[in-house]
Amino acid sequence: MKESDSLIHNDERIDKVDEKISLIQKIGGFAYGTDAVLLAAFIRKMGNKKAVEFGAGTGIISLLCEEYSKFSEIYSVEIQDDYFDLLKRNVEYNGSSVIPIKSDIRNLKDTTFGGEVDVVFSNPPYMKTDSGKSNTDIGKNTARHEVEGGIEDFCSAASKILKHGGLFYCVYRPDRAIDLLYSMRKNNLEPKRMTYVYPYKDGRACLMLVEAKKGAASSVFTTKPFIIFNSKTQNNTDNTDDMKKVYRECDMDDEYKLL
Repeated sequence: MKESDSLIHNDERIDKVDEKISLIQKIGGFAYGTDAVLLAAFIRKMGNKKAVEFGAGTGIISLLCEEYSKFSEIYSVEIQDDYFDLLKRNVEYNGSSVIPIKSDIRNLKDTTFGGEVDVVFSNPPYMKTDSGKSNTDIGKNTARHEVEGGIEDFCSAASKILKHGGLFYCVYRPDRAIDLLYSMRKNNLEPKRMTYVYPYKDGRACLMLVEAKKGAASSVFTTKPFIIFNSKTQNNTDNTDDMKKVYRECDMDDEYKLL
C-alpha cells in the first residue's frame, strides 16, 4: 500500500479531476459539480495576491486556483468536521500548499489571515432552510441549504476581511439573484461583472457567476451568455468550445472579462 493510500477511507473514492489533481470524495456524499469548475475558471488570475475560500468542502476550487497559479496564497475555510477532515486530506494527497482553516465564516477576522485579503471566493449553499427537500446526509444538506449561514452572512464575512478594492467571487442560482445582489450591495460589495450560465442555447439560465468589488462605484458589466452544451441530449457530453476551455485551462475567453 502506498503511503498516500492511507489518506483514503473505506467509504471514499478517488476522482481524477485532471492531470494534476485527484480528489478524495465520499461515496454517496456531496461531490463537486460543474458550478465549482465554472467558478474557478471565472476567477481572474491575479498572481501575487492572497485569497480565501468560504465553504471549501472537498477543496476543489482552491486546488484548481492553485494549480493554475491564480493566487500566491490560498486559505480554505470549512465548518463541517467531516468535510474539513476531507479538505485537509485532499490538500495533503495533492501535495498542495493551500491552508485549511476550520471555522464558521461569521467568526472570521482579517487577523486570521495576517491582515486584509485581496480576494474571497465561494460556492455557497443556494437554498433557504425551508425550501427544497432536506437530505438525511448532514453534509449534503448543509452544502445545499443555508444551515450554517445565508448569502448575507457570506457577503458580510467577505466584506469584513477584504481590502478596499478587493474582489468577491460567487456562483449562485439565478432564481435567487436579487438576494445575492442585495446582500452584496448592503455589505459594500458592488457587483462589477456577471455571467449567466445556460445548459444549452434554448435552455433557461441554471447558474450565475458574479464578481463584486469592495467600495466600488455602481456599474456592472454583463457578459454574453455562457453555454455549457451544444445541444440538449440525454447524455450531455457535447461541450461547447467555451466549456472545453474551462476544463482545459480553468479560464474563460476575454469576452467574459471586462478589459
